[in-house]
Amino acid sequence: MSLTAQDLDQPAIADLVRRDFTATVPGTRLVGDITYVPTWEGWVYLATVIDCYSKKVIAYAMDDNYKTPLISTAIRRAAKNENLAPKAIFHTDRGSNYTSYEFGTVLKELDLRRASGRNWNML
Repeated sequence: MSLTAQDLDQPAIADLVRRDFTATVPGTRLVGDITYVPTWEGWVYLATVIDCYSKKVIAYAMDDNYKTPLISTAIRRAAKNENLAPKAIFHTDRGSNYTSYEFGTVLKELDLRRASGRNWNML
């Protein structure tokens, strides 16, 4: 399964953001993504969490792989670094890590709602 393919064993995820990446209060609407950076020693994968209110990176995590613990660490750091509202929205792509049962459990522990945009082929 590719990095951006939804885990089809998990229920559908609602688009709670609908391309409105703004927020009037800090810690209520967050977005996340994974990117990779070439280094002299190979790839480093970087997961970020951005608050839509301030547009600032409020947490990140790095590793030599892009498995689910990478994004779990990033969102846990966000919850530790910032005062996230109960039921805050965390919006991501439909990648298998973000749609996994394991990551859903982390979001439930943190009292965050999972959100994801539509697939382009569904438009």
